[in-house]
Amino acid sequence: MSDPVPSIRTSDAERDRVARLLQEHFAQGRLDHEEFTERLGRAYKAKTADDLARVTTDFPEKDLAEKGHAARFDTGVAAPPLRLRDPALMVPWWLYGGVNILCFTIWLILYLTTDASYPWFLWVLAPWGILMLVVTFGVLAAQRGAQGDDHDPAG
Repeated sequence: MSDPVPSIRTSDAERDRVARLLQEHFAQGRLDHEEFTERLGRAYKAKTADDLARVTTDFPEKDLAEKGHAARFDTGVAAPPLRLRDPALMVPWWLYGGVNILCFTIWLILYLTTDASYPWFLWVLAPWGILMLVVTFGVLAAQRGAQGDDHDPAG
């Protein structure tokens, strides 16, 4: 039998490339600190390309999260449109209502028990209400416009 061909010697640039790859996998949570430092040491001590390859053999070629992310965009499935009863719109409206009921209740108690009669709760009710209406109609209009762009046969 013939002797196996000795592996090719590695360069500092290749060691640095593997070190950066190890840092990425460490940042993504595939390695704990101890394993990261051990593999990093092995990478910088590697003399051949085979030694370097052994440091990263159990890592995926590409990030699995990127593959899933790309697949979601490739399917062409759009997110369902928001409706007025959608929690993304209802929660802010419930907060708006709750805060304004609290402010009105405080004002009413002060009105009935003291001489204070200025309706200060309107300074919370009106500006916040206008902002809520603008945002709600803006979100619904933007979604309606985006749906129209998706179904536009000329586009």
